[in-house]
Amino acid sequence: MTAGSRGDVAPYTGLGHALSRDGHEVTLVTHGRFERLVAGSGVRFHPLPVDPRAELESARGRSLHRSGSGVGKLVRVVSMARSLAGQMTDDMLAAARRSDVLLLAGSTAPLGHAIAEGLSLPCVDLPLQPLAPTREFAPPMLGGGSWGGLGNRLGGHGVNLAIERVFSAAVPDARARVGLPRKATGGMRKGPVLHGFSPLVVPRPRDWPARLIVTGYWWPYDGAAQLPPELRDFLDSGTPPVFVGLGSATVPDPARLSAEVVRAVRGAGLRAVIQRGWGGLEATGDDVLTIGEVPHSALFPRMAAVVHHCGAGTTAAGLRAGVPAVPVPVQFDEGFWAARLVALGVAPRAIPLRRFTAEALRTALRRATEDPSYGRRARELADGLRAEDGTAPVLDAVNRLDG
Repeated sequence: MTAGSRGDVAPYTGLGHALSRDGHEVTLVTHGRFERLVAGSGVRFHPLPVDPRAELESARGRSLHRSGSGVGKLVRVVSMARSLAGQMTDDMLAAARRSDVLLLAGSTAPLGHAIAEGLSLPCVDLPLQPLAPTREFAPPMLGGGSWGGLGNRLGGHGVNLAIERVFSAAVPDARARVGLPRKATGGMRKGPVLHGFSPLVVPRPRDWPARLIVTGYWWPYDGAAQLPPELRDFLDSGTPPVFVGLGSATVPDPARLSAEVVRAVRGAGLRAVIQRGWGGLEATGDDVLTIGEVPHSALFPRMAAVVHHCGAGTTAAGLRAGVPAVPVPVQFDEGFWAARLVALGVAPRAIPLRRFTAEALRTALRRATEDPSYGRRARELADGLRAEDGTAPVLDAVNRLDG
């Protein structure tokens, strides 16, 4: 069970495929717009009623552009998400009644825990980010960095309280519907938490309890991973281009941003593949091609560099491809992943969208593509990631529950 944007869903398609191949009957419970991601994977699908893109494009969603970043934006998102959480309860409950085990993304864990308790089902938490408080870094959902050991840990608890507030109305209702008291009387749930990122990218914090495990990445199920003919022709017609895409991030002025991107790419003497994404980026020209959704696993290895918003899924895809990056974080955990790319030596610098200029991108692209150290480090890291099997610990945990 997961909710959010494509990057919040795609990793679970690969994990579900691995579970299916291991003999389990798997259903992905998420927004209906993502049903095609499981086509051919052996994973069933149960839709949730909320359309995340429609919500972002609504008046309420567009108001987030005026919220700045950090705590202020988190408060607005909490307010919006609270009104949506209850809409998912019916379908989550219906899917759970036909299940033996619940596997829960961070976005569905509070509701999922209540449902699992009421139906006496085992469950496993499967977050894509390090959500548990730690002294080693500030909360990723607020951009990471460091506020000092105690500040980092207190901030982590504060973000978790904000997440609880998102579900403060929906969880009591869900508990009542499965025969539980509306308010939980026991302590916090202490089951296993398996994190879908690599310890090569974020080492497991030393102050985490043993039940918090870092497994390695869960790569999306991409099937044959074919690129459209027009895109293949563009790639074959010249030197490797750079990729520019902001995924599910929305921007206040996509036309202006698109023009800035093209100016930067041409100033660096490069070609570009620009992905429209949910922000609606668009550009034309012999040296620029605008595309829709394509498998990152097939596209990114053919790029000279990838410019992206640093969502957890896109960050993983870029690292897997072994090419340099230029992070353009927009909000929430994207700043955390951007900082990791710079620290790992695969990106020259981060350019937060609120400080984006054509000149900043041009300079970063020149460094990323002309300094061989970024490509060398990216290839080394990709080799390490390919040696990991992030699905194995999850399969082991599920098989032990079945046993």
